[in-house]
Amino acid sequence: MKKIILALVVIILSCNLSFSQNTNEKVTITFNNQTLPEALKAIEASTSYKFYFDPVWVDSNKTLISGTYSNVTVDELLDKLLSKTDLNFIVLKNKIILTLNQTIHEDLPAGFFVDAPADAVSKKSGSDNPVFYQQYDSINNYSVNKKSAIVFIGKENNDLTKKNFTVTGTIRNEETGKAEPNIYIRVRNKNINTSTDLDGNYSLQLPRGTNVIEIKSLNHKEVTKTVVVYDNGNLDININEKSNQLDEVVIKKKGQKTTESVISGLVSIDIEGMKNVPLILGERDILKVATTFPGIKTTGEGSAGFNVRGGKEDQNLILLDNAVLYNPQHFLGFFSAINPYTAKKADIYKGSIPADFGGRLSSVFDITTKNGNPEKFSGEGAIGPVTSNLSFGTPIKKNKSSILFGGRATYSDWILKTLDDENLKNSQASFYDAIVKYNNALSANNNLEATVYYSNDKFAISSDSVFKYTNRLASLKWDHTYNKKHKSALIFTNSEYKFNIDYNTDDVNSFDFGYKINESQLQLKFNYALNEKHNLSYGIASKLYNISPGYQHPTKPEATLAATDIAKEKALESGVYIGDNFKFSDKLLIDLGLRYSFYASLGAADVNIYQEGLPLNDATIIRTEHYNNNEVVKTYGGLEPRIAARYFFAEDFSAKVSYDVTRQYIHLLSSNVTQSPTDTWKLSDTNVRPQSAQQVSLGLYKNLKDEEYELSLEGYYKTSKNILDYKVGAQLLLNENVETELLQGEGKAYGVEFLIKKQVGNLNGWIGYTYSRSLIKLDGQFNEEKVNNGKYFASNFDKPHDLSAVLNYKFTKRYSLSTNFLYQTGRPITFPIGTYNYGGAEYTLYSDRNKYRIPDYIRLDIGINIEGNHKIKKLAHSFWNISVYNVLGRNNPYSIYFVTDQSGKVKGYKTSIFSIPVPSITYNFKF
Repeated sequence: MKKIILALVVIILSCNLSFSQNTNEKVTITFNNQTLPEALKAIEASTSYKFYFDPVWVDSNKTLISGTYSNVTVDELLDKLLSKTDLNFIVLKNKIILTLNQTIHEDLPAGFFVDAPADAVSKKSGSDNPVFYQQYDSINNYSVNKKSAIVFIGKENNDLTKKNFTVTGTIRNEETGKAEPNIYIRVRNKNINTSTDLDGNYSLQLPRGTNVIEIKSLNHKEVTKTVVVYDNGNLDININEKSNQLDEVVIKKKGQKTTESVISGLVSIDIEGMKNVPLILGERDILKVATTFPGIKTTGEGSAGFNVRGGKEDQNLILLDNAVLYNPQHFLGFFSAINPYTAKKADIYKGSIPADFGGRLSSVFDITTKNGNPEKFSGEGAIGPVTSNLSFGTPIKKNKSSILFGGRATYSDWILKTLDDENLKNSQASFYDAIVKYNNALSANNNLEATVYYSNDKFAISSDSVFKYTNRLASLKWDHTYNKKHKSALIFTNSEYKFNIDYNTDDVNSFDFGYKINESQLQLKFNYALNEKHNLSYGIASKLYNISPGYQHPTKPEATLAATDIAKEKALESGVYIGDNFKFSDKLLIDLGLRYSFYASLGAADVNIYQEGLPLNDATIIRTEHYNNNEVVKTYGGLEPRIAARYFFAEDFSAKVSYDVTRQYIHLLSSNVTQSPTDTWKLSDTNVRPQSAQQVSLGLYKNLKDEEYELSLEGYYKTSKNILDYKVGAQLLLNENVETELLQGEGKAYGVEFLIKKQVGNLNGWIGYTYSRSLIKLDGQFNEEKVNNGKYFASNFDKPHDLSAVLNYKFTKRYSLSTNFLYQTGRPITFPIGTYNYGGAEYTLYSDRNKYRIPDYIRLDIGINIEGNHKIKKLAHSFWNISVYNVLGRNNPYSIYFVTDQSGKVKGYKTSIFSIPVPSITYNFKF
């Protein structure tokens, strides 16, 4: 019966169409910022036609129409007015009927009636398979899933030459509004599939007609969408979580990523999982968690720098939303300057560094912040014993633009006031940081992100000196999609770090001392998916450095101290790169990258020229050459090949090998064993050469028990040139000829790293062990440029053995126990080994540099985690962390120093930061 009714309707329409297409009537009409309904009424008033349509379809179109159309047919006029809408039209005598998406076909498909021969039906349309035949195929009993509403993409037209169309969109969590990465999407009964990127975006090439899209994820409920495709368009999809998402999300995806990825030496920090790692004073800390992984160390407790695979602290590029963060620590390294509640992901490249990164030798810390919630107001935070943290996001325009705010502050002064020592009681220590991120999906192909970050530290250990240092950065990123294969990102960043010391006493020696470094960078990155085997990346970047090396100004008029201003430094560093991620076969994946970096030291500058054949010192300066503003002083550059390969021995067992060349044109000047806030940066110039390094690494990666366990074993060997070191007693601050205090030598580092991770089940966490060496050789032409007779010796951060165990045991879904155990070989140190007399005076005789070691470092932390109930509908979800740092109360030495007493004996003393257990309790909440 349904077939008969449908046939009669089609026959009636066909008959009407055969004699009623009277669209030759012409019209001259002018539109002036009119809506589509107003334009249709104007056409009705100027012609004999009447329009019939659903007002909802027409009112949804907000485009204003302007222009004059002279002596055009109604067909031509409507084609122009409706060209950018999803509306079609059909003319029946003096009636014009608008349809949404679909059109009414004049011809029936071949074989529409079961008993009719195929050649009995007209084929005027040029196609025996129009779209509506695929939707309503009574012969093959095709039926649409009634549980899923039909979604129409684009509008149907008579141009049947184009068979495939691009459908893009974003998949979001329906409950939180957050974009969902790594969601698998497939088209039923067709060999078409893809997955969402880190921002939840996807792109599919779909054939004309009906397609059934299936969205599948281990931790989300399956979604099915029936889509009728007429043209390119957008389809956003919301999905819901399964109740078991926390137990299954991470381990499957991360296990696959580790074995499948071509990148070796990559550490991805689980931002959410950090809450179970007990750290000092209960503070979540991305960078502290990073040091529990093999190959990433610090020189000591409370140190601000990191040593990655035997590299110096300045050889790490720390990026926050693509902008450089020069000092990533608060309060001398006890707290991170990166807000963990605003962080989205943190990837650390310590082996194979992609070609788009440059400027550092050892590693890249690539940290990306979250976007604000595009659906609703939400946030999270924490209240601890010395700090509080709050972040929240809100939509500006729902599902289009959002903003995120994050801030932290400390109130640690109350602890200092409770101490017995009068000097410490009068001290102060405070810091705060704030971040704002704006995101706007301008269109389906354009997205804009802007981030502003600021941090401030202020502390005074004595009453006469106040130390202040600040970080400031800003980044602007425009992502553009040309088509499904070609994408680009235009990025502008600016970073600034400065410190200031106010020394204020009652005498005339008060002064103000300061330093500043500023850099601005512009990057243009492209990604082109050439085909299934080749994924190309290429781009260009350039940054401008401006450094104020230091000033010292007296603060009182009667001061006898002379004002000092060290000449500013300027340089331009640029790079161009190209890379190819080449899928040679299902087993072999190769990543080929080539980067060329160019560096130019710029004026204005006065450059010392030293006499050849003599060491660099004030006495060997023969002249000073002056360079005008922006005049090129000295240039450096070179190729930086990056090659990596992954081979599958089995589906869950792979091997990776990589070779990297890196160059670095900026150096950290530090008179301390570890990085401190008062360290300064020095640009390469005529007398200070840039650093360079080569690293080769090999690794084996294995997943066990259906990827419940993840194992990796990596080895590396790295050589470097022009590594910066210092002469004995070097004066680095406020030195106009600082190159006379510097030494540059060779370095080598090698090691083996083992890691086992388990992230499902009641017991989860990781255990990492590293055996490594970091050596340096300073063998200059002159005796004053030699250290340890020009032989290799241990660097300040050489710690052969490093063992970390971060474990969490879940008693229930709400209660868990966490432990963090750390063992490290003591770092090298130079000891006094005797005394000698010279010229009637007694002097201390020291050993070779770094010949001895301080005691080994051992620490155990324990935390109890208590989560609130897991009800979905509640004002806020809470989480308590009760932890004890250094449970064993071990007096781990931070450093050892020596003092000669009145009797002439040299005595050694140990200093430690936390020699007793330090308890803390932190309340975390999420809304």
